Amino acid sequence: MLSIENTSKSFGDKTLFQAITCHITRGERIGLIGVNGTGKSTFLKVIARIEPADQGEIHHANDYRIQYLSQDPSLDPNLTVMEQIYYGDAAIMKVMRNYEETLLQLQQNPESEKVQNNLLAAQQEMDRLGAWEANTTAKTILTKLGITDFDKPTATLSGGQKKRVALANALIQPADLLILDEPTNHLDHAAIEWLEKYLQTYPGSLLLVTHDRYFLNRVTNRIFELDRGNLYTYEGNYELFLDKKAEREELEKSEEIKHQNTLRRELAWLRSGVKARSTKQKARIDRVQAMKGKTFNTKQEQLEVPVGSSRLGNKVIELKQVHKSFGNKKILSNVNQLLIPGDRVGIVGPNGSGKTTFLHIMAQRLIPDAGEVIVGDTVKIGYYTQGEEELDGEQRIIDYIKEIADVIYTKDGSVITAEQMLEHFLFSRKQQWTYIRKLSGGEKRRLYLLKVLMQEPNVLFLDEPTNDLDTQTLSVLEEYLDRFPGVVVTVSHDRYFLDRVVDRLIIFDGKGNITSYHSNYSDFLAQQEKAETATKAEEKTKIVKQSPRPQKKKLSYMDKKEWDEIEDVIASLEEKLETIKNDIVEAGSDSEKVQKLYEEQMSVEQALNKKMDRWEELSLLIEE
Repeated sequence: MLSIENTSKSFGDKTLFQAITCHITRGERIGLIGVNGTGKSTFLKVIARIEPADQGEIHHANDYRIQYLSQDPSLDPNLTVMEQIYYGDAAIMKVMRNYEETLLQLQQNPESEKVQNNLLAAQQEMDRLGAWEANTTAKTILTKLGITDFDKPTATLSGGQKKRVALANALIQPADLLILDEPTNHLDHAAIEWLEKYLQTYPGSLLLVTHDRYFLNRVTNRIFELDRGNLYTYEGNYELFLDKKAEREELEKSEEIKHQNTLRRELAWLRSGVKARSTKQKARIDRVQAMKGKTFNTKQEQLEVPVGSSRLGNKVIELKQVHKSFGNKKILSNVNQLLIPGDRVGIVGPNGSGKTTFLHIMAQRLIPDAGEVIVGDTVKIGYYTQGEEELDGEQRIIDYIKEIADVIYTKDGSVITAEQMLEHFLFSRKQQWTYIRKLSGGEKRRLYLLKVLMQEPNVLFLDEPTNDLDTQTLSVLEEYLDRFPGVVVTVSHDRYFLDRVVDRLIIFDGKGNITSYHSNYSDFLAQQEKAETATKAEEKTKIVKQSPRPQKKKLSYMDKKEWDEIEDVIASLEEKLETIKNDIVEAGSDSEKVQKLYEEQMSVEQALNKKMDRWEELSLLIEE
């Protein structure tokens, strides 16, 4: 167990958290939530002992291991991918690193007797430490994260590739507590879905920050919320947290009203000049002064913004027979697409498949190799890009926004000031006069997003808008887009955001081809999974039919008995698996029970897979 006691941290005059006390026990999967700038990343770094706290203590056993993944990991430019992934001081990591490096040497020099002997010695060390299972897990992690170029220098990797390499290193390391800061950034859907399942059965404890609300809901069984310097804890996943937070805010609001009524009565008593002994009167005055100083963390009512935009005509953007390649890599091949007023379009596909390139071409920031891009005369594009705009740290927040506009006009003609828009996007009046240099990375992204919206575009291009934004900001953005009268086109891997915002998908296959799907992202994924299952079944049937008939083998008595019973056994295991899954959902707030259920689920799944394989063997014998 790890204990955090009376821990505080400030930057300058800003208190991030004050006198926090909490515990992390084995098997807990904790999601850390808070608005950008509340100190989530700093809190993780303090626990990982990367940054010191101003005061307080963190206690754990001497052999307690913590593994930390930064939001923006820094890799050693002198190491290869292989060396970075297997980097670590644990004995098992050193042995696996030596084994993998020797394997790579053998591929390059297969005839070298020296390398062959080194490999034999490395295998013996793997045997001695029982490292084969850990190495198999490591290989699975690397495959699922799409890491294949092991001898490539880390200095040559893109930001997304670096994040995946750092994530692989964090997952491979043996740890009692795994700390992950935005682990789903730069991952495509397949990798996120795999990571969800992997973390659900992670043997140690887990503490993570993520903007992906589906991921948060499915992985966690406890929530920490950082809010104005305080830490609130909730048992259960993200869905339960939302319910319990609403209850807490209602209670605080009720307490504030009660406090104000009491204060009003006390002030009335003092002003009425009621006579009392001087000591009692002084005590009453002191009590009133203390009550005046008391503050409540009640939620302020959000400004409702009836969003406006520049007038948009009937012609928006059309692509005709567009082609684009980079070297030998085909990005777009004979693409025809039409955007019409009111469109809400999500762009999805594997990393590197050309989604951002597609946006650049539509925005006329990139010229296609062939084809035509037609943009309507009234189109005014607001483009929120992945790369962070360089912000002047010496500029105040309010001045940065007023460079674009002092006011914007809503669709009903009302005026919304820059100050009001900043408040709507969670920058208080007081904070608006803060220098940009004092903002966190997430706050800067939120400010940049607001700058794009203040331009009053009628076509919005959003390239991975959910990366580095907190869940509360995403809710504000989603509500804003609900009322936005123009066209929205977004590239995102965030399933919740896509389900909430878009009603049409453009799907990239990574080979230059794109298709359209008229529904939300979850429907598309369900349809895709159904199609893949059908394809696998068809291929399996084809293989069975094409396989040469083996020599006839007579079924033994035990085989016949097993065949008679095996379908009932499979059905029983499937029912048991379904029951366990339902039990996991219902036990969301009981971390110990959830851990046991996950272990039971893995055991039943293994047994079911074995029975299915055996069923296939017996069915082939029966057909003969």
